[in-house]
Amino acid sequence: MFLKNSLPSPQVMGIINITPDSFSDGGHFFSIDSALNHARLIVEEGADIIDIGGESTRPGAQAVSVQEELDRIIPILEKIRAEWPIKISVDTSKAQVMREAIAVGADMINDIMALRGEGCLATVAASEQVQICLMHIQGEPRTMQESPHYEEVVGEIKAFLLERVRACLDMGIASNRLLIDPGFGFGKTVAHNLLLMRKLDVFSDLGYPVLVGLSRKSLIGNILNKPVTERLYGGLALAVLAVSKGAAVIRTHDVAATVDALKMTDAVLNSQG
Repeated sequence: MFLKNSLPSPQVMGIINITPDSFSDGGHFFSIDSALNHARLIVEEGADIIDIGGESTRPGAQAVSVQEELDRIIPILEKIRAEWPIKISVDTSKAQVMREAIAVGADMINDIMALRGEGCLATVAASEQVQICLMHIQGEPRTMQESPHYEEVVGEIKAFLLERVRACLDMGIASNRLLIDPGFGFGKTVAHNLLLMRKLDVFSDLGYPVLVGLSRKSLIGNILNKPVTERLYGGLALAVLAVSKGAAVIRTHDVAATVDALKMTDAVLNSQG
């Protein structure tokens, strides 16, 4: 279990999107066999956590029904749980999906809406062990990138995350079950994202493990003028920067390269003498 400020080293969360339309790998792991093969690769490459998603959250993505999301997530979750002892996260904002995922062995709920959906807080509060990642988003995936605006982006996101943390604590959720995520790319411009990275220690100083997801995102493409398939090196640079500023978990599509980069980063940051 995560404890405040006590992760021994940065952890790597490998992504499995069981969707036809995710921005980077939509459709690649849509069958049980392909998803399970990718899970095996993620484990072999050294990930600490697997994050399973059944609904795309890319800009402009369309919602799916609860049943469709369950049909995508639950079978692969059950198979991964039976096959490997790795920590499993489920990326969802629906209370029923959370409930059924927890029932079959999910260790973490990764919610881009920070448990604001109907019944979500009560659902995770009913479990004594499941971890919860609270993420910031401005708007919703369908519209979040149309015109993001903040008076003071870092302060507003900090206040939002602290409010959601307080909501969890008020429901009796132990503080050591919580992680926070400033939500890079979720209702933010390039300038917003760059400032959030520069000021990431503001969030790590709050006392909760910070999860960062920047892998292959448009921030990298916009700055480097690279398509999704050529954003590895930019993503590794951001992962290293994030860890140097206190990030505890890096969510990525590129597990092997990220594991190596963070091992070196951790060795330097924790070297003696």
